[in-house]
Amino acid sequence: MSLRNGTHQRVETEPEKHKEKSVMKKTLLAAAMAVAIAMVAITPRASAAEGDSITFNLRVSTGAAACLKTTAGGRVTVSDLGLVQNMHVETFNLPPNTQFAVFLLQVPHSPFGLSWYQGDIRTNADGRAVGDFTGIFSKETFIQAPGPVPAPQVFRDDAASNPATPPVQIYHLGIWFADPTDAGNAGCPATPTPFDGDHNAGIQVLNTTNFPDTRGPLFAIQ
Repeated sequence: MSLRNGTHQRVETEPEKHKEKSVMKKTLLAAAMAVAIAMVAITPRASAAEGDSITFNLRVSTGAAACLKTTAGGRVTVSDLGLVQNMHVETFNLPPNTQFAVFLLQVPHSPFGLSWYQGDIRTNADGRAVGDFTGIFSKETFIQAPGPVPAPQVFRDDAASNPATPPVQIYHLGIWFADPTDAGNAGCPATPTPFDGDHNAGIQVLNTTNFPDTRGPLFAIQ
């Protein structure tokens, strides 16, 4: 296009305008993506992603090795459900039609440290048992007592109060005969222990001594 003073002004064609708009859109998109990436980087993440799971074996306890089948054992699968975890316990080749108690433990062998009763499982005629427990079974599993307070005394050996303790992480498992008589009937020592709901259990049969004392298997669920 010509102007009166003899100068010329260039007029953009339609293809050129389209190209310029395309470049601008790409620039804006790149900037938006950079902001999004930065936001993700500073957003806190959950300690365990929903769907995480671990599977580990249980080992026959030293005190029960002489009286249980050589094929006795167990397997545990912990699945993260988001806010809680599911702990699926399977045992095999234990004494048949017998009840056992499941505990979380600070360490898997005597003297065990802090212990938390989870519930019972019962074997069938083939010596197999299955149980599912829901709770916090992860790196965040712990027991604490900010201070001593009076405690209910329901059973003969109950303490009148608790000792104060800061948070103690517990990542191990142990399984006991739920009754010392059942242990004796299975050919095991009928030594009474407090590892059942009525504080009258038999000896430990399975545990997680295949893991270090201070790094039990539950630590793997972050």
